[in-house]
Parts: sequence; structure tokens; C-alpha cells
Amino acid sequence: MKHRVVVLALDGLLPFELGIPQRIFGLALSSEPHDRGRKLYEVVTCSVRPPGPVSTDADFTITVERGPEALATADTVVIPASYELGPVYEEGRLSGELAAAFAYIRPGTRLVSICTGSYVLAAAGFLDGRPATTHWSSADHFQQLFPKVQVDPDVLFIDDGDVLTSAGVAAGIDLCLHIVRRDHGTAVANDVARRTVVPPHRDGGQAQYIQRPVPEAQFATTTGARAWALGRLDRPILLRDMAQQESMSVRTFTRRFREEVGVSPVQWLTRQRVERARQLLESTDLSIDQVARDAGFGTPTSLRQHLQAALGVSPTVYRRTFRAGRT
Repeated sequence: MKHRVVVLALDGLLPFELGIPQRIFGLALSSEPHDRGRKLYEVVTCSVRPPGPVSTDADFTITVERGPEALATADTVVIPASYELGPVYEEGRLSGELAAAFAYIRPGTRLVSICTGSYVLAAAGFLDGRPATTHWSSADHFQQLFPKVQVDPDVLFIDDGDVLTSAGVAAGIDLCLHIVRRDHGTAVANDVARRTVVPPHRDGGQAQYIQRPVPEAQFATTTGARAWALGRLDRPILLRDMAQQESMSVRTFTRRFREEVGVSPVQWLTRQRVERARQLLESTDLSIDQVARDAGFGTPTSLRQHLQAALGVSPTVYRRTFRAGRT
């Protein structure tokens, strides 16, 4: 059976963010030989009221054909941002309509928010004692309103198992791709990203706000060095080697890299190697030793340490879990 994603459309919603789950999950297709091309998710939209119009922050309304009872059928509930949250935003409590709608959600349902949709999860108590994020411009207000939540204002998204939160707009795409990758592997997520024409992977820990996301005209960038490094992940890469690709000093290169990417060159390189290891563990039968070498970690011990730090599992367990999930 398809995994059912129910998107809760609230008055004042942002149409772009409402469409993210349908676009990302709707494009996820099985890559397994016995059912290649099968849709892996069913995505439906509902309102907190009976079927009818829902206002947006644009100059049009949308018609939603399902009421809140659809939430009872969800495996995953997604709450996009809204600019009309009323008591949720002002007082940190659910309205009567929202409380009644949330009563339909079954225990164990995965909960996901995009941008200020996190206010709704927090007001419902689902984020108490948990790490969470929201749009950086709302982070201080969010923390004051919900002091029990461990707010991280700097990251793109946070995966806390059955509750996941993301920062604004494009970070919702990153989070939905992350969920597809978590559910069905790198190959499926990369296929969705390719057809959506977005980057296949931005780590959740990447900074929300990057000082220089678009290089100024005639301004030297670190793009070439990143492309060079990605082509040789299986070999030793020193910081000075990357800096030389851009004819910069190590100090200048490190500063520019962080301004453009949001993390240090070493952090970025480690993340790319973890991603490469994940791909190899999912899609090949290479030994753990060979995966470690091909991903640039050198030894199984180093691979194990980095995978444990990034994903909380060993290479063997990661491979076994993914293979089991596909049978």
C-alpha cells in the first residue's frame, strides 16, 4: 500500500509551501525491478472545516475537497506555513477548530511542519522537550511563546524521528526530499530532485541564512573547488588542495567557502563522503572495507565513526535496514 500523506491547509496558507509535499512525494517512484515506476506515496489535502474554500496569502483562494476526518487516514501529516494562525501565533494555543482536527490524528502518525507550521505542532504539545526549528525570522518569538521547545534557529530542518520541522520555503523541499531518502533511499530521492530540478541533498544542519548565497559579479567563488572535490572523494583531499583550485590562500578560501555554503570545507567534505557511503551501501554489494575506501574514509573504523555520528547507525545496520525495507 502507498504511504498516505495528508497536508493540512490552513487559512492564510502560502500556496508555494502547500504545493511542496504534492510535488516531492508525488514524484517518488519505486526503483525496484518488480514494481518499477509505482507511486510510493498518496498525497491528499484537507481543511480543518468541511470541504470548501480556504484563503491564501495571495489574491486567490483554493477549494479543498476533504475535511479534517482525512487526518485519521494519514501515515504522515504535513502542516505548511500560514499567515493567519490566530491564537496559535498570538497565545501559543490551538483554536477549537484545530484542536478538533488534531483529535483525528492517530498515535504514531509522523508529523511534519514547513516554516511556521511548526507553531501548530508546538501549540498542540508535540514539540515539548524536543529539538525543532522554524523560519529564522520567527525563532525568537517562537522560543518565547514555547519555552519547552529546544529551538535551533540556524538549521534547515530537524529530524527527530516521528516529528520533523523545517525552516522557511525552500527548506521544506529539503525536508521532504530527506523524508523520501529516509523512507526509500538515495536513488529514489535523487530521481525526484532531478525531475524537480533542485539540489538532491542539502544537509539538515546547513545554515538557514548564508551571508553570500549568490556571488557578487566578478567575485571569486568556491564552486570549482567543490566540483573538483566531488570528483575525487575516494582520494585524500587537503584544504590547501581545494584552495589551490581557486588560486586562493587557505584563509581566504575557508572564509569564502563558509560564506557561500554555510559550513566549513571540512564539514562539507565529510557530509559528501557520508552521502557517498550511503549510496554505495544502498545500491551495491561492495564490502564495508571497499565502501570505506570509495567514500574516502579509508578504513571501516573511520566509516563506522562518521556514519554513527551522522545517522546513528553502523554501516552494516544501515545496509540491512534499507535492504529489509525494500523486500
